[in-house]
Amino acid sequence: MMNGAKEVLAKLNVSRETSEKLLLLSSLLEKWNPKINLVSKSSLKDLWVRHILDSAQIYELAPENAQNWVDIGSGGGFPGLVIAILSAENTNSKKITLIESDQRKCAFLRTVLRETEVPATVLSERIEKADPQRADVLSARALADLSLLFEFSERHLGERGIALFPKGATWQKEVKLAQESWSFKYDAIKSKTEPEAVILKVGEIRRV
Repeated sequence: MMNGAKEVLAKLNVSRETSEKLLLLSSLLEKWNPKINLVSKSSLKDLWVRHILDSAQIYELAPENAQNWVDIGSGGGFPGLVIAILSAENTNSKKITLIESDQRKCAFLRTVLRETEVPATVLSERIEKADPQRADVLSARALADLSLLFEFSERHLGERGIALFPKGATWQKEVKLAQESWSFKYDAIKSKTEPEAVILKVGEIRRV
């Protein structure tokens, strides 16, 4: 089993079937990464904590009744693929949509979904051109600064939806900058994988 996989799977406390799907995701990522650079080579050795556990903690923050989850700029599938795999385990599974403009990355996302037999839709489009999604939950990881993420939220988030955006040590600067153009409510939830990082749970996003 890959470095860290056993410990992370124990923390996630998921079924054997879900564990197997996450292991399949990790092996496909290792196979594809040299060709299309889905994640940085340096982070691959710590894949289970840096990418899989980091994505899983985002899933845990979604409201129970959220039905329509949209992940933008899905890239190598974090958090989108992990969210789709975890959601498939639940009887109240969500509709998951991954938006990614890079065709090769879309091919990877679709391959993982097909091989894990997990239901989700991949939209091979630019985020700002895709049809508005009216998401209950919008997620994005390592995609853009908060101000640009709010522009995407304005297009794709439902009226009462929330956004979940993981941010690094400079998150407070991003919040302050975004407050110059946007009104929003947020909670900063401490990351389980990086000491100075947070996940911003944001709602009521409006231009000012």
